[in-house]
Amino acid sequence: MNIVITGASKGLGKAIAEIFAHDKQGHSFFLCARNQVELEMAGKELQGRFPRVNMYTKTCDVGDKIAVREFAKWILRQTDKVDILVNNAGTFIPGSVHNEEEGMLEKTIDVNLYGAYNLTRLLLPGMVEARSGHIFNICSIAALDAYDNGGSYSISKYALYGFSKNLRKEMMPHGIKVTHVLPGAAFTDSWSGSGIDPKRIMETADIAKMVYAAAHLSLQACVEEIVIRPQLGDL
Repeated sequence: MNIVITGASKGLGKAIAEIFAHDKQGHSFFLCARNQVELEMAGKELQGRFPRVNMYTKTCDVGDKIAVREFAKWILRQTDKVDILVNNAGTFIPGSVHNEEEGMLEKTIDVNLYGAYNLTRLLLPGMVEARSGHIFNICSIAALDAYDNGGSYSISKYALYGFSKNLRKEMMPHGIKVTHVLPGAAFTDSWSGSGIDPKRIMETADIAKMVYAAAHLSLQACVEEIVIRPQLGDL
């Protein structure tokens, strides 16, 4: 399979790449992230651990429409069809609507919504032609309920969730699956230095396992939504 994952240098994106790399089929991965050094390190590490797969990396800020277009062209020069697309890249800056920095909504929407929207549109034609494929949009429980200090982040995840639900409806007759993933707190860099006990929140592997399972059902089945929270509830 050809698997595209954004925001793949660490955290959930890397965990998803890792769980699929365990397969014996020898998938090809097309990974992107904003930080070139971290992305290349992640790609080399995964390639070394899983020599049967092909790990391709390209630096891309998904909030930059031109960069997303170049990333898609780069993918399509190497394969004419994507089997799995994981729109994972995102940005989180805590704040409130009434007092967050000017322009925060635009910056957050560019990454958390437009990044997924633009990349999906560029890769969809091959999926539609093949009448197969699976798109995972990594939303958040912030898309379900407002919470303190959610601000623009929560708004952007509501928007991504809406995009994903519309896409699911549109892609039904084309044989393409769409899954909205809405995780609660998982231990990523966003939580490092927070003082939160890692045992209080989920591991990134927990979400990756759910994505992997959803991707391996029969053609007749589609997991539309994955909601997963820490055992003790949200923080």
